[in-house]
Amino acid sequence: MSSTASTPATRLSRPARRGLLVVHVLASAGWLGLTLGLLALGTTAATTGSAAAVEASVRAMKLFADWLLLPLALLTLVSGLVLSLGTPWGLARHRWVYTKFWLTLGTTAATAFVLRPAVNAAVAEVAAGGPLPDTGDVLMGPVVSLSAYVFMTVISVLKPWGLTRRGRRQREEAARARSGTGRRVRQDA
Repeated sequence: MSSTASTPATRLSRPARRGLLVVHVLASAGWLGLTLGLLALGTTAATTGSAAAVEASVRAMKLFADWLLLPLALLTLVSGLVLSLGTPWGLARHRWVYTKFWLTLGTTAATAFVLRPAVNAAVAEVAAGGPLPDTGDVLMGPVVSLSAYVFMTVISVLKPWGLTRRGRRQREEAARARSGTGRRVRQDA
């Protein structure tokens, strides 16, 4: 394989990379902030004895979950994917990037298929005038999400674990290609 096999087919220009990084960080921070808001509302719903406070909390959670969470989750996922594929970090070269991608994909799916339905079910229970909903369902989603986001933030800053097997192989191939090119230049000179 040539050294071009170890680099992405398309590299983002510096302005595009910086702009996309800003979008990614803002979307991620927004997703984190919304999750903190959901946690506060879920905690209120779980700890209050007031039916009106429970209803207000779960209705506010529905507003966040229906209109804000999924778009921010998808923007975070897509911007991170484009950044990883358009920069030397790569998607499967470094363990921290790979781990962060799969966690983002998992939390996006959980937002769409677990958190939103749980919030919608709680709102439906409150709207039907039945007993107060099981607030554990609306509280557990934000707790799990927040834990995942904090972990992803930590690994984004610390960049632990080094290269994946694929990343090591690509680095070795690139080094061999550079050293082979260097020998040819010296022999020709």
